[in-house]
Amino acid sequence: MFDTPTDNLPRGTICIEDLEIGMMRYLQKQVTDRDISLFAEISTDRNPVHLDDDYARDTIFEGRIAHGMLTAGLVSAVIGEQLPGHGTVYLGQSLKFMAPVRPGDTVRAEVTVLTIDHSRRRVTLDCRCLVGDTVVLKGEALVLAPSRKFD
Repeated sequence: MFDTPTDNLPRGTICIEDLEIGMMRYLQKQVTDRDISLFAEISTDRNPVHLDDDYARDTIFEGRIAHGMLTAGLVSAVIGEQLPGHGTVYLGQSLKFMAPVRPGDTVRAEVTVLTIDHSRRRVTLDCRCLVGDTVVLKGEALVLAPSRKFD
């Protein structure tokens, strides 16, 4: 029913005991008109810059764009499904939107381990999304990583 991300790494869990600085995971997904419509419905954000071609043409974007939080959701998918993966708890996220994502764009969401605090199970992750070579989103996430000690 839902579009599945393509060219992605395996999903599952990497426990904090197995994490290493520099470890990276990603997913790629083409953002469709349907994705944008569903996000508008779920979030109730029906800003016409996302949904109305005529309206969006007259904005600084000169056309429709995807919701920024839809793009950020791809980062969340990498964190929750791959790195660290299942059992991860989000503690915080900073985001900076650098460029628009348009319907039809393929977004690559990348997450890289920056720091690991084993005693508190805290991991800081560098997060970014790209369309081609253009960084469209960047930020950092702080998460509580799963541990074998708490299975």
